[in-house]
Amino acid sequence: MSYPDMSSLKRRMQWLGLSLLAVSLFATVLIPEAQPVLAGPLPAIKVRAIPAFARKYGMPCSSCHLAWPMLSPFGQNFKDNGYQMMNDRDAPIYQNPAYWPVTFRMTTFWHRESTNRVQVDDPINENQKEAQITTHGFDWSGLDFHTGGTLAKNVSFYVLPSSDNTGSFHFETVFARLDNLLGSSWLNVKLGKFELDNLLSEKRILTLTNESGVYQNYHFQPATENPAIYSFGIGDNQVGLEWMGHSKDDRTRLSASLLSSNDGSPGLPTSRGYDGFFAGSRAFQVGSLGLQRIGAFAYLGQAPTYYQYNEGGAPVAGTGIGNKSFYRLGIIGQFYVHKLDFTPIYFHGEDSAYLGTGTPANQTLPTGARNPSWNGFLLETHYAYSPQVIFINRYEAIRMSQQALPTDSTNIFIPGVSVPSSDFGNLDMVTFGFRYYPFISSRAGFAFHNEYSILRQRRVSPITGSDLTSSSLLFGFDFAF
Repeated sequence: MSYPDMSSLKRRMQWLGLSLLAVSLFATVLIPEAQPVLAGPLPAIKVRAIPAFARKYGMPCSSCHLAWPMLSPFGQNFKDNGYQMMNDRDAPIYQNPAYWPVTFRMTTFWHRESTNRVQVDDPINENQKEAQITTHGFDWSGLDFHTGGTLAKNVSFYVLPSSDNTGSFHFETVFARLDNLLGSSWLNVKLGKFELDNLLSEKRILTLTNESGVYQNYHFQPATENPAIYSFGIGDNQVGLEWMGHSKDDRTRLSASLLSSNDGSPGLPTSRGYDGFFAGSRAFQVGSLGLQRIGAFAYLGQAPTYYQYNEGGAPVAGTGIGNKSFYRLGIIGQFYVHKLDFTPIYFHGEDSAYLGTGTPANQTLPTGARNPSWNGFLLETHYAYSPQVIFINRYEAIRMSQQALPTDSTNIFIPGVSVPSSDFGNLDMVTFGFRYYPFISSRAGFAFHNEYSILRQRRVSPITGSDLTSSSLLFGFDFAF
């Protein structure tokens, strides 16, 4: 592979800077109300990329990645086969004894976080008010410690201890998988904690800021709900058993999972219920444009609404009862036009009125309570200008189609706001940026990451019920070794 000389590289980086400025001006026009926004938690780095696989097979990382850590169709096939090439190098006994399938990943960066309406004390009037808070400075992410591969031919595993930036560890992923049972690619069984079989992977996301480091549609819950009582995200790793099958060429993919109803938490902290996740897709070639794919998914779940027993005033773990249902549905497409790829997704979600209003199932619902429901849309676009430069853009929108409570003066969602609007909790997010890879090797990964994101939520500020807007600007080094 040839690399640009310094003068060519300088011209490219100048052009990248001008392009980023142009997109920034466009976003300012697109969301005129947007203000710099809130200081929040540090960006979460949860993506999965492991140069150890490239070292094992003696192949460049670009074989499996359109842009590290985003998978190419070939990389998806490699993953579906249980991290195997289906050749003699798959089994660990054929590897050099010095080979160790491990990768560390961290990100160092400068970032600016701002929120336009944060609840603070008012020293003059001795009450509370809303104020804009902005922070900026240098930081670092948590650490991801990836190890994965095969224990024997057709027996694969993945373990990911992950920490926040204080060094507090948890297990983000841990599973073992039996591949190609009875010699069939349609029989693969996984047990443990794992990412759901989403075509658009949140763990391989190319965006890193507070707002865009996750897909908003994957984690959305109506603003009337209390996340301390009921919290769920389809982008979260879940605990359970998965069957996955695919055709030999990976054009057709199907999966079904039986999951514990605890949003991936260990030790069965809430209840003894189970959820189901189902996904399927079909790919087809369109001339020279590349491999296109369409699919659908459904998550059918339940969550407890109260605890059967308490001890000393605290709930007894595992005794959550009064389960009420929720579901998430989606239709997805992944399309390629030479260097351009784009992924649109349509979402629909609905929760039980008990979950939507935070009402225990052994109590009476508020007058007029209904199942909250909403529709969402996501469009993510990447343009691979060269093997070393990729541009990123994403827009997400969520619109409430039915609030949990009627929007009249008898139901006050936010203190001080007497008549809630039907758009209460609606959401819009825009993010854009680029990643520059100075080198591409099988030993390590490195990217110069640049990104801006802005998120607006309708009528949810803590005191006045105004629109809440937050933004994040980030420049940093994303590296794995």
